[in-house]
Amino acid sequence: MDYSKYIQGTITHIERHLFDDLALDILAGQAGFSKYHFARIFKRETGMNMWEYIKSRRMAKAARLLMSTDMSIMEITMICRFNSQEAFTRAFKKIYTLPPGKYRRVMHRLIIDEEVINMDNNKVIPGWFMTGSTPKKYEYGLDKEMLFKGAKSVSLKSREVKMEEDDFGTVMQQFKAANYLGKRIRFSGFVKAADVEGWGGLWVRIDGVNTNILKFDNMQSRAIKGSTDWNYYFVVLDVPENSAVVSMGMLLSGKGKLWLDNVRFELVDDSVPTTDVDISSGLPEGPVNLTFEE
Repeated sequence: MDYSKYIQGTITHIERHLFDDLALDILAGQAGFSKYHFARIFKRETGMNMWEYIKSRRMAKAARLLMSTDMSIMEITMICRFNSQEAFTRAFKKIYTLPPGKYRRVMHRLIIDEEVINMDNNKVIPGWFMTGSTPKKYEYGLDKEMLFKGAKSVSLKSREVKMEEDDFGTVMQQFKAANYLGKRIRFSGFVKAADVEGWGGLWVRIDGVNTNILKFDNMQSRAIKGSTDWNYYFVVLDVPENSAVVSMGMLLSGKGKLWLDNVRFELVDDSVPTTDVDISSGLPEGPVNLTFEE
């Protein structure tokens, strides 16, 4: 018997009613099965028992709420139907490594939407870790066959057939900005692309002492798309005196695969122009129509 339509129907219902009461017997009854039989079907088809699936989806929504709203952790705890903040924190940290409060402070917007951190495989490449809006839809690792120079490159690729518009993954690292205050930095490398349907590129973000973003460039205005051979790409930013953290990496939005090799991080002089995003682009030089008569 093909159970796919029942599983898909149940998942659709879960997504639409994620924060409602999703008792197994109710879901099984809607699908027309006994709860014990349907539990076995769901786990066989998805690889997870139903409660694990619901909890993981609620945690993903919680991560987005932490990044996109000012809701308190207790409010999010209640929305996600946990009995206590301690239980919510344990569940959240198990998936995203960081507790909710620290997660909210550390992670920032990388493209347009929220970031979700996943450091489960951060030992694949020492010093680097995996993050993104949907990190489980991506994977990274060392490639000993597709090389630009040396013996290894790093690859980042999508692993899902179905992708949403705002899905992205990134392999990245962070370090203190203290040694670079008042200086101009360049993060560069050679990138090769295969079947990139969205876009990709290198990125650098510089955060202040209050975790506010001071400087940022993700190459979106000069993005890597489609299939390309190895080519040289870079990001150049000035590091303000009040900087605290430098984050940098390679990102992939949507489906496809990228390779990165021969990476460099260096100081450059003022003759090298910066590439940071101009947030004032398109704005007038001063206030206009203050009398509302124009």
